[in-house]
Amino acid sequence: MMKENLIQFIQQVLPMSTSRAELVVAKFKPVKIEKNGYFLKADSVCNASHFMEKGIARSYTYDLEGNQVTTAFYPANTYASDLLSFFKRTPAKEYIQAITDCETWSITYEDMQASFHAIPEFREFGRLNIVNQYSLLKERMLSNLQETADQRYSDLIHSHPEILQHVPLKYIASYLGIADTSLSRIRKEAVKK
Repeated sequence: MMKENLIQFIQQVLPMSTSRAELVVAKFKPVKIEKNGYFLKADSVCNASHFMEKGIARSYTYDLEGNQVTTAFYPANTYASDLLSFFKRTPAKEYIQAITDCETWSITYEDMQASFHAIPEFREFGRLNIVNQYSLLKERMLSNLQETADQRYSDLIHSHPEILQHVPLKYIASYLGIADTSLSRIRKEAVKK
């Protein structure tokens, strides 16, 4: 596995020379997680941040009635990590699970901290990446309040069409905050358009 996708991602977030980007990615190690395997389980501290090279993962938690609720999807070229647990060193409240076989580039908390101190570009990339992750979280929160389920479904399939090919519909419905039957209706209407 080569680090080209990770280097390109870093250069998109923070333009820099390839030689500097290679320095930034030096501490990332390849990790494979099989379908249904876990990157992270609730109540444990997130010790690694994963750049998704191949595959799709999801994060989920349980609601008050004990139902699984999908909170995020992580397709290729995104980061799968519980940032709160990772940086605050507190137990996670969510699970991160592979939906398909996944290949990632992983960096440990210790290696990330050392890189923040040693490589100015790494520090700036990390800051911008955290801002981007916060922006995505804020946009998702607002879309849940201000958009219909049809709009949220449309946004999801336009931004990450591969999710529809590989993710069970019950996870997509849960992510959208709707019942499976509502998702079936929305999908039928989308096909008609």
